Amino acid sequence: KNQACWKDLNAQSSQAIVEELAGAFHSWFEQDDPDANPPGYRKDGDERPRSTVTFKEDGFKLDPNHQQVRLSKGKNLKDGWADFILCEYETGPDADLTDVEEVQQVRAVWNGQQWELHFVCKVAIDAADRSGEKTAGVDLGICNTAAVSVGEETLLYPGNALKEDAHYFRQVEYDTEGENGPSNHAEWARDKKSRRQDHFLHALSKDIVEQCADRAVGTIAVGHPKNIRGDEDWGRHGNKRLHDWAFETLLSHIEYKAEERGIDVERVDEYELATSITCCECGMKADSNRVERGLYVCEECGLVANSDCNAAENMRTTVTPSPATDRSNGCLAQPSVRLFDKQTGRVAPQEQVRP
Repeated sequence: KNQACWKDLNAQSSQAIVEELAGAFHSWFEQDDPDANPPGYRKDGDERPRSTVTFKEDGFKLDPNHQQVRLSKGKNLKDGWADFILCEYETGPDADLTDVEEVQQVRAVWNGQQWELHFVCKVAIDAADRSGEKTAGVDLGICNTAAVSVGEETLLYPGNALKEDAHYFRQVEYDTEGENGPSNHAEWARDKKSRRQDHFLHALSKDIVEQCADRAVGTIAVGHPKNIRGDEDWGRHGNKRLHDWAFETLLSHIEYKAEERGIDVERVDEYELATSITCCECGMKADSNRVERGLYVCEECGLVANSDCNAAENMRTTVTPSPATDRSNGCLAQPSVRLFDKQTGRVAPQEQVRP
């Protein structure tokens, strides 16, 4: 904590940096992987990596009414230096620090171009059990990020916004790549793409759980394509899209958000059940039933459905005693579409999202 590079920090903040670095080295040693790189050192000079600085309870004072926070620099300061940094902040549309029960930590994070303040809050959650007796199935995908079946209704979440961001920022990254490695602008594009994807997945998982809670769902069965990356070669373009598919992240978001609502989540091995080629009405399994992208037509019973919604209904049957009695086959062919609105950063019905 007496190192010159963080000597002017609050004692708890410098201790947090030491703990972060120690944890990184501990994880690196545990991997025992000769190909894994060790944690980066904080080098001298302006180009050194900027560490995340954590201010604990005694290291900051928050004024949510004026959207200001005072970050302490401790008492171990050079002569003439101020003992705190006064920061003004702006919150997103879904955040209001005046409503939180307690702000436990403030983190100053460098995003590649500027510093951001991350507030770790203690929020009171409504303990009332809003879960019900209904069940839902969720199919995760690349083109359509998620499809949800609640029996009498289906919801479809296209991944257009995610694909547009991936294409744009990857192109920016490639166009500005230098001969000696990624340029500053290429690193900015990579970080920006990652942050936008994180926000998209949080917004999507939040909406999925809210829609299930509003429909009195008590159990959600989510398809888990855990072995899909080792199954086969999808080609150069397909392998890239498969590598970028953050299904584990989305699944974990759904799980913890559902837990807050008192809703159980069960992972379903969709490869073992062959949910994408199995008819949810009669159980017939045939690759030929997927006549074209997005369309499923059963040769046995004549069911016509959106292929992702059919898979989601197959997920639901794993946690539903009598799925045929609370199902509407019409909704499988015409699901309600919900889109990510880039203007608001939220998910909304298709008709409410401006192009």
